[in-house]
Amino acid sequence: MSVIYILLTISIIVAVIFFIAFIVAVRSGQYDDSYTPSVRMLFEDELVKEKPKTSKLTNQD
Repeated sequence: MSVIYILLTISIIVAVIFFIAFIVAVRSGQYDDSYTPSVRMLFEDELVKEKPKTSKLTNQD
């Protein structure tokens, strides 16, 4: 039973270390995307699709 407590303690410590490493990486800008905004302007025409203009139907009697 004591092995379970030791493994549980070690796993929580490892999880906390990885969480702290993740927070440090996010704060330092590790996951900031600097490439996509510079390329997005080249492909903007393909991303924006205009809806076809609908004309109002007139009553033709």
